[in-house]
Amino acid sequence: QVQLVESGGGLVQPGGSLRLSCAASGFTLDGYAIGWFRQAPGKEREGVSCISSTDGSTIYADSAKGRFTISTDNAKNTLFLQMNSLKLEDTAIYYCAAEWRGDCSADFGFWGQGTQVTVSS
Repeated sequence: QVQLVESGGGLVQPGGSLRLSCAASGFTLDGYAIGWFRQAPGKEREGVSCISSTDGSTIYADSAKGRFTISTDNAKNTLFLQMNSLKLEDTAIYYCAAEWRGDCSADFGFWGQGTQVTVSS
């Protein structure tokens, strides 16, 4: 069964850090475009960061540049998002997603259930 399971969300104060994980099962992440998306209350889902399967390049939303880092551990078949210097506006449900042989503009077909990140003082 193909599955993506996120973890690592929680409540953190502004300026704090969190590390999100996305464990893949039923398939290997190698060969997939993989990324993190988020959806805040009342807003549309937006891309946060992505690793392309075509050339391994990474992209970040402007809001994430310099603060967030996307990475993978192929041995653990897991995707990570290290988030530093968190801001109130980073509060959202964070989702990981994957798409076979895609680049970061692909229509992602596999999605996790999401993990809540709340930044609050």
